Amino acid sequence: MPNVELISDLIARASLEKRRSREAERKERIFNEKVRTMGVDKEAIDMQVKEKERLEEAKKEEQNAYDTDVLHRSKVACILHNRQMKEKHEIEKAIVTYRHQYQQPYSQQAFDLNDPDRSRKTDQADAQMMLPGLVGEDPESKSRLQRQREQLREWLIQQQTEQAAERHQQNLEEKRYDQSRVEMDNKAAELHSLEMERKKAGAIATKNYNLAKIEEKRHQEGERNDKDNHPRGQLTGVDTECALDMAVVPGLCPSSDRRAPPESLQQVIQFQKKQIEERKRVELEKKQEEELYDRIRMDSARRALLLERQQARLNKQLRRHMDSTNVQLAQTHKQREPDIERGHIDDRFFSQFNTCSR
Repeated sequence: MPNVELISDLIARASLEKRRSREAERKERIFNEKVRTMGVDKEAIDMQVKEKERLEEAKKEEQNAYDTDVLHRSKVACILHNRQMKEKHEIEKAIVTYRHQYQQPYSQQAFDLNDPDRSRKTDQADAQMMLPGLVGEDPESKSRLQRQREQLREWLIQQQTEQAAERHQQNLEEKRYDQSRVEMDNKAAELHSLEMERKKAGAIATKNYNLAKIEEKRHQEGERNDKDNHPRGQLTGVDTECALDMAVVPGLCPSSDRRAPPESLQQVIQFQKKQIEERKRVELEKKQEEELYDRIRMDSARRALLLERQQARLNKQLRRHMDSTNVQLAQTHKQREPDIERGHIDDRFFSQFNTCSR
């Protein structure tokens, strides 16, 4: 009987041969000094980097596909919702149209179903001869409708009054807000000017103080030159330290002899002039920055005020248009009011019913 080899054995043997060949290649690569590399395996790291990039690209493509699917489903749902709402509105409109056409009051249960046209055949004088107090008759209907109209008119007048008061209050609040903002801006400008004056006065006081110190040093130097009996070529230990100190910081000497050579005095003057110029430059930059900030703030406030006024004008226009539209609708509705509610009935009222063969 021939030996039959299973597919699993073939797969296992192929896998074993593949691992053996991979191990042999690894040993050849490691133990061969010609191709062996010291440190990390660069090829393996490159393969890992490529695999990571491939996984990230696949994940990104999957996310993009998911986002596209979600967007498509959202659009489909929006379209279906709009279609459903449109169909609903059409059905409701058709129901209303059907009721207006085929469910007139004279065809209801309160009328004679065997003779629906009885109300047309009945004479107006006979209709007025019915006894009061019958079921369904309301003798106080006219007075009640009149009271309802008066109450509705009062409500409308009250609503308009409240709206006018609310608009007046809003205008007052806007004016107060604008006034307070202008006062705050003026106060900020005043404080800024006071701060700049204080800084300017401080700079002038510092300058005067420095000039006074220079004059005092010159005066002391003149007096000490008159009383000086030591030769200029000899220096004591204290004078040597003073000279070193003057070389480091011009115009400063910790010794008792506070005389300063002309070179040191010129260095002090130059150093103080540089300080004054640097302080002026810093103050000028700060002033320019504050002016730029104030200008930007004023422009922003002006634009905000213009936008608020434009929005208020748009609201007034919309309100005016809405009021005119409501008035037109009320007049149209009043014109379309049935003749029976307005108190007179003629042949034209009955000619608008049963105009088809049904």
